[in-house]
Amino acid sequence: MAASSAAFTVMLRSSISFRMSADSAPVVEDSPAARTRKPRGRARVSNGASILPGVDGRSALGRRYRDIAEALISDQGGAANLSEARLQLIRRFAAAACLAEQMESRLVRGEPIDLQEHATLCSSLVRLGQRIGINRVARDVTPTVAQYLEHVVKQDQGE
Repeated sequence: MAASSAAFTVMLRSSISFRMSADSAPVVEDSPAARTRKPRGRARVSNGASILPGVDGRSALGRRYRDIAEALISDQGGAANLSEARLQLIRRFAAAACLAEQMESRLVRGEPIDLQEHATLCSSLVRLGQRIGINRVARDVTPTVAQYLEHVVKQDQGE
């Protein structure tokens, strides 16, 4: 294959791919291969079946990581309201927070820690927190029209 005709394809979501070559403009295509992909044909981490590949989520550190990530996701209005990029930032924040807590535990036990490493970690947490957002976002609990009508019907039938 000649260098000028080299192309690569990136899958976006479940059925759309983005193809780009050196000779042409980007092309978005709805490929049959992408359409036939199983709905559950995603990675365990993407499906939520695993918090991290190859990690036992039952360990104390695994549970702490998950707790931090879930709290941040909840603060941001839930996973349904977050982009994948923001979810990835939350995962990085949870990992950095776990590392900071481990360092601080060593410090409290009287063990030496690298203050420069701790300061760098704290700065990273601040930057990630700014990107994620530190303010809580309320979830939209407004019922849809269908939900409201269903509720009214149930009330009328109950009286």
